[in-house]
Amino acid sequence: MPLTTNLVFLYRDNDVRPSTPQRRRAFSHSLGSSPMTPNPGDSASRTKLVTQRDIELFTKITGDRNPLHYDETAAGQSRFGGIVVQGGVTSGLLNAVVAEDLPGPGSVFLNVNWNFRAPVKPGDTITGRVEVVRTRKDKPMTTLDCLITNQDDVVVLDGTALVWTESLG
Repeated sequence: MPLTTNLVFLYRDNDVRPSTPQRRRAFSHSLGSSPMTPNPGDSASRTKLVTQRDIELFTKITGDRNPLHYDETAAGQSRFGGIVVQGGVTSGLLNAVVAEDLPGPGSVFLNVNWNFRAPVKPGDTITGRVEVVRTRKDKPMTTLDCLITNQDDVVVLDGTALVWTESLG
């Protein structure tokens, strides 16, 4: 089933009008969101300082109140030795790389196979990197190697992802 994108535009008079093909093309062009054709070896990365606020925001969205994320005593007695960030906060950095950088706007994950190798704690700086391994010529699908490291170059997540990039034009 093909993916579709429906855009609406909010005007200064607060009137929402459905998009037209001309508005969609202009919007896509203004974002630079024509899907690029990635090539094997292309890569992109983003870096983020993880904070306690990230834990709180993720909890607000998901309801994940695991004591390992909030209870200093319980987390301190765990194998992690302290508060750890939810895995979704860590892996979410890859969402930003894929959606914003490579392959870019219009990209969605079809499949991920990620291994969480080490904990991420508030105060850690993590860098998410994707590298194109393979592209399909018949469909806008890209296979990526994914890696997240912390400030000490410790691998905290690695694996692969299959991405579809929808044309927004």
